[in-house]
Amino acid sequence: MTPPDLPNMVVLAVPFFVGLIILELAFVAMTRSGRYETRDAAASLTMGLGNLVIGIFTKAAVFGLFLYVYAQGWTLFDIGFQWWAFVLCFFAEDLAYYWNHRIAHERRWFWQTHVVHHSSQHYNLTTALRQTWTGAFDGSILWWLPLVLIGFHPVMIFFFKGVSLVYQFWIHTEAIKRLGPLEWVLNTPSHHRVHHATNPRYLDSNYAGVLIIWDRMFGTFVPETDEDKPRYGIVSNLGSFNPLRIAFHETIGIGRDLVRAKSWRERVGYVFGPPGWSPDGSRKTSADLKAEWHARQTGTGRVGQPAEIVPAE
Repeated sequence: MTPPDLPNMVVLAVPFFVGLIILELAFVAMTRSGRYETRDAAASLTMGLGNLVIGIFTKAAVFGLFLYVYAQGWTLFDIGFQWWAFVLCFFAEDLAYYWNHRIAHERRWFWQTHVVHHSSQHYNLTTALRQTWTGAFDGSILWWLPLVLIGFHPVMIFFFKGVSLVYQFWIHTEAIKRLGPLEWVLNTPSHHRVHHATNPRYLDSNYAGVLIIWDRMFGTFVPETDEDKPRYGIVSNLGSFNPLRIAFHETIGIGRDLVRAKSWRERVGYVFGPPGWSPDGSRKTSADLKAEWHARQTGTGRVGQPAEIVPAE
């Protein structure tokens, strides 16, 4: 079946991205609600431009791989392009995004590329454009390969990947508070502020793309509270607006840890353990930070000794 000519949603959305950033800038200037920092915004835009240029080649390569697998007939079903196939693909792509995003926070190999997006200490629409330059090289794109093997055409999968990316742009803002009943189903600015926060209460939560239902189903949903205003960035912030440092600091950190590792167990832990893992427990993972916060809140358990903090979400 010949695939339909589906639009490139990201390209179509570029003028809206620019317009919304201008509107948010005006809103922040008039209300003093939210924050913009010139160097930070410039760094985010630079990362976004690099991602766009590199993505021309890497996305073409991945699409070619998916198309090859599909053309070989290595699929369980021949789903086609019926209206219901689009509905199923939307949900399937969003679920694939959830698990890809969750693993990107739970395993350092994938975190080394995703940490770029979390490295800003500000939360505005330019933060949405702060994207990795090396995301195509960590193998995370293979989380969408099962959709091809099920029988969804790569054209349809990439269309909904674009829809998800465009949707997630507008939720990177402090200008919108809460959206009533929509908060139960959709990923909203409130939910995504929690995801970008480094407050221990909020760590390891709200991995949604478009639908927040996956977080509610798999136990990773945490609501935003007025009493605990989100603080953005990574646990150990970079203190730099240099795009090269933003892009490669965690990869360099992995390299340093591998050099000083004393065994293969340590090497595997440094690469595939959670961000912040160390063989002697001298560093803090986000699970450690959250557990210690919970112990302080409830007055139960034992809070560990102070330890080295490394970048982790």
